[in-house]
Amino acid sequence: MIKVLFVCAGNICRSPTAEAIFRKLVAKAGLQDDFEIDSAGTESFHIGEGADRRAVSCATQRGYDLSGHRARQITVDDFRHYDWILAMDWNNMHELSRMAPSGFENKARLLMRYSTSYDVSVVPDPYYGNKDGFNKVLLYCEDACHGLLTFLINQNGLQSKTL
Repeated sequence: MIKVLFVCAGNICRSPTAEAIFRKLVAKAGLQDDFEIDSAGTESFHIGEGADRRAVSCATQRGYDLSGHRARQITVDDFRHYDWILAMDWNNMHELSRMAPSGFENKARLLMRYSTSYDVSVVPDPYYGNKDGFNKVLLYCEDACHGLLTFLINQNGLQSKTL
């Protein structure tokens, strides 16, 4: 079982979007039994809330379901539980490094490291912007999640139905 956790600040925009995209890609590849997928935030200000309505709207238009999402904050136990912790930006990386238990400091990586089409290092936070920002998040996350899944399939010798 490969355990993947996507992380942003509040867990209402970027990380639930990446989670939904990755879930759909994993399902399309027929690998649901090989993955555990979740998302969390580095901050506590949205715990228990659903995904941002703008993120839900943009995701729905592209075939992703964020309706059941409830925001949560990352815990120290997450560093022990998850194999892959994928941060959306450098601020998230800093927070993850700060709170990581000894020996787990290098577990977090930037999601965009797995992008194959965009030469950017972060998924920008769309929260204070308009719909265009949420659509950009979707494009970046689709690309990086596809790259991540391809990497994990190859690294773990999995057999995909679609890749």
